[in-house]
Amino acid sequence: MPCFVVAADAWPQFRGPNADGVVTDANDLPTEWTASENVAWKTDIPGRGWSSPIVWENRVFLTTVINHGDGEEPKKGLYFGGNRPELPASEHEWVVICLDLNSGDVLWKKQVRKASPKTSIHLKNSYASETPVTDGEHVYAMFGGVGVYCFDMDGNEVWMHNLEPRKTRYGWGTAASPVLFGDRLYVVNDNDEDSYLMALDKRTGEQIWRTPREEKSNWSTPYIWENELRREIVTLGSGKVRSYDLDGNLLWSLTGMSSITIATPYQHNGLLYISSGYVGDSDRPLYAIRPGAEGDISLEGTETANESIVWSQPTGAPYNPTTIAYEGVVYVLYDRGLFAAYDAADGSEIYSKVRIPNGGEFTSSPWAYGGKIFCINEDGVTSVIKAGTEFELLGSNPLAEDDMAMATPAIAGDRLLIRTATRIYCIQK
Repeated sequence: MPCFVVAADAWPQFRGPNADGVVTDANDLPTEWTASENVAWKTDIPGRGWSSPIVWENRVFLTTVINHGDGEEPKKGLYFGGNRPELPASEHEWVVICLDLNSGDVLWKKQVRKASPKTSIHLKNSYASETPVTDGEHVYAMFGGVGVYCFDMDGNEVWMHNLEPRKTRYGWGTAASPVLFGDRLYVVNDNDEDSYLMALDKRTGEQIWRTPREEKSNWSTPYIWENELRREIVTLGSGKVRSYDLDGNLLWSLTGMSSITIATPYQHNGLLYISSGYVGDSDRPLYAIRPGAEGDISLEGTETANESIVWSQPTGAPYNPTTIAYEGVVYVLYDRGLFAAYDAADGSEIYSKVRIPNGGEFTSSPWAYGGKIFCINEDGVTSVIKAGTEFELLGSNPLAEDDMAMATPAIAGDRLLIRTATRIYCIQK
C-alpha cells in the first residue's frame, strides 16, 4: 500500500497507487474507444516526453521537453542503430504541465530549464521519460541529468535539487522515476560513471543519505515493498537486484538478470515480482520472491527456486514492458506482440506465448480492470484481452494515425488517460 493517504480517484505515481497497474474497482471504466469515440477531451502536448501522466483529484500532471531546433523523429519498433551519442546543439525547454482533469485545459505550465542538453538520448528515448509523483500537497518532477523539482499544486516552485549529468550506456539517457514514502523521496540513478540510490527530504529537497551502487546503466523505477515483515526499497539492476532498508542499508541481493533491465518491481498476494528480459540475451528471467530475504539469494546451477525465491521462469520476461499480476495470474506482454500467462503462486505455465492478432510492437506496460488486460502498442492501438486461463482477444481500440504510444496510461475514477507523442486523451464512457 502507498505511504500516504490516496484520494479515491488518484493515480499518484508510475503504474498507480500500488505500482502494479491494477484497478480493483472498475468504476464503469471504458473498454472500447477510438480517437473520437468515448473521448471526453484530448489536449495537444508540445515537445517530447514518455513520462506517464499522474492524477490527484481534478489535476493531471506530466512532463515534456521542447526542442526549439530541428530534431529527428523517433522511429517505432525494436531495432539496432538508435544510438545518438552526439549532444544536440539546439536549445531545449524542460517543462512541467498541469491539466484540468474535467476539461483538459492547461492550469499551469512551468519551465524549469532552458538550455542545450548536456547528455544524449537514444532515438526512441526522451529527455522527459521519468514519471512525476505526488502526495496531494506537492508534485515532484524529475529530469535525469538535470534535477528534481518540487511544486505545490498551484505550480509554485518549492525547491529543486540538481542532478549531475552522467554518461549512460551507449548514450541512451535516463528513465527511472522517483518514488515517495513517508517524508522521503527516493531516487535511483544508474549510469556508467557514478550510480547511487538517494533519499531526499520531500519538504526541503535536502539529501538525507546516498548509497553508492556497483551498477551500470539501467532504467528501472525502484519500488517500496511493504510486506508482512518490513518495508524495503527494491532496486533492479543488470549486475544485481538489491533491496535496501529505508536508511540505505543492503538487505539482500540477487544476480541473474539480463544485461539490460527496465521493468518495475511490484507485489501481488504477498510475493514480489521482478523481471529482466533484454531480447538479445538467452537469460530473460522472471522471479517471484517471498518476504524476509537476507544476503545473497541468487539461484545456483539449474535451480529455479530456493528458500527466498518461490519460483522463476528463466526465459519468461519481456524487455520493455513490466509484467502484470491480476487475480492470481501473471500476464507477460512481450515487445514483439506475444502474450503469455503464468500462475502467480507457483509459476506454472497457464498458456504459452500467443501472438496478439495485429499486435505490433509494445513498449508501454499493460494495465487491468474489469476482468480484462489492456495492452497499448507503439501505434496507439490497445488490444483488450480477457483475463483467465485461455487467451481471448476481446477487441482492439485504435487512436489517430499520428499517435505513437510509449507512455503507460493512468486511471482516475471512470477515466483512462492515454499519453501519446502528440497529445493526451481522456477516455470516458
